[in-house]
Amino acid sequence: MSNSPKEILKKAVEDALHAVHTPDGRSIVAAGIVSAVVIDGDKAGIILDFGDTPPADMEALRLGVEKAATSVEEINAANAIVTANRKPSQAAAPAAPRGKAPPTPVEIPGVKHIIAVASGKGGVGKSTTSVNLALALKALGLKVGVMDADIFGPSLPMLMGVDERPEIKNKVIQPLVAHGIKLMSIGFLIDVDQPVVWRGPRVMGATQQLLRDVAWGPLDVLVVDMPPGTGDVQLTMVQQAPLTGAVIVTTPQDLALIDARKGLAMFRKVDVPILGIIENMSTFICPHCGEASDIFGHGGAQETANVLGCSFLGGIPLEMSVRQNADAGTPVIMQEPDGQPARAYHAIAGQIAKSLTR
Repeated sequence: MSNSPKEILKKAVEDALHAVHTPDGRSIVAAGIVSAVVIDGDKAGIILDFGDTPPADMEALRLGVEKAATSVEEINAANAIVTANRKPSQAAAPAAPRGKAPPTPVEIPGVKHIIAVASGKGGVGKSTTSVNLALALKALGLKVGVMDADIFGPSLPMLMGVDERPEIKNKVIQPLVAHGIKLMSIGFLIDVDQPVVWRGPRVMGATQQLLRDVAWGPLDVLVVDMPPGTGDVQLTMVQQAPLTGAVIVTTPQDLALIDARKGLAMFRKVDVPILGIIENMSTFICPHCGEASDIFGHGGAQETANVLGCSFLGGIPLEMSVRQNADAGTPVIMQEPDGQPARAYHAIAGQIAKSLTR
């Protein structure tokens, strides 16, 4: 079976990159440094992963990669994204014993508040909640951005109906904009269907790049859609990002609430304030008769919030329109502003905004 024109062009770019060499004389392709090549019309995006041995002049090599890519006849523009872990200096002090203080978060220029939207497990509607909360905060007159921190399962491109590639100006990634809010996700940099098979350090390098190498400011609020779970990646993220607070999303089932408690405990462990808990899929609203049914149970998140001593921000009803609009890239808060889900998001956003001014 013949390859598509896009695949043929991708292969041509990969072949051209063989002409770019590392300081030890190997081609960057043979050295395994080319992590991904993405073709979008006449543009090429290349992700370079140098691991823990970045070259001395990384910028020159990056420019060489872009020049090689544009040497392909049908490629008129190229962006090379670099990820690398810094090696510790040879003169650095010996590693501190266990129990040393966590890294100090560094402020992001032009960003006043960073809110993490998290869950202890996947499948609770955290990303949909993140997007709609961001839009509800914008409706309050705030300047808002959304960062999709889920490297393995980015959903922001689909939820916001955006499939463009970001520009890079002076080595700074320019966020995309949809519905008046700034957006960034690894899904804008690689093919949606391309699996990400990076290990933990590479994932954190990419996450930090999305956080710090993007022209976010000026923003009142940056909403970070956290990856599900409570592992090392999530813990490192909350230690290095200067979070104003965290919002925990759960569903009413006992199993989801158990995982929500784990997520809440992770934030408290690193002294991140808990802004509150949201119960998603709180009540099912029948699209035919309008009757409410508690098919997943109801009220469990509020009870958990009371037990754990944090705020219950509210419940989001389960309606078909929420899922339909999410799949269509048109958030329900924009498509059906007078519906019950939209009203619930606005009410929750109001509470969050008040907590930011205290």
